[in-house]
Amino acid sequence: MEKLTAEHYLVITSWPDLDGARHQARRWLEEKIAASVNVLPQMDSMYQWNGELRHGTEHKIFIKTRADKLDALQREIRSNHPYAVAEILCFKIDSGDPEYLDWITQSTE
Repeated sequence: MEKLTAEHYLVITSWPDLDGARHQARRWLEEKIAASVNVLPQMDSMYQWNGELRHGTEHKIFIKTRADKLDALQREIRSNHPYAVAEILCFKIDSGDPEYLDWITQSTE
């Protein structure tokens, strides 16, 4: 694996329904703020909210983008998310296949 010259990110969020997750994924791709979006199958989620334990189902979403698109992607997630507080976790990609990382860059231009 080669060290990167451009910064790329993996962004993780979740969505309560598959149709909504797919709709948002298409939107992020069309707006070129994401190069790739993976919507995982429905899963059980347990979490604390306002002091009580809650349980629900949702879809985990993995989004690949580059650093200069990160703010726009986060704004889009926040403004369209049905939850009061959207899960948005951003991980800088420190290394990876150079061809794949170039593809992320090209796909978001």
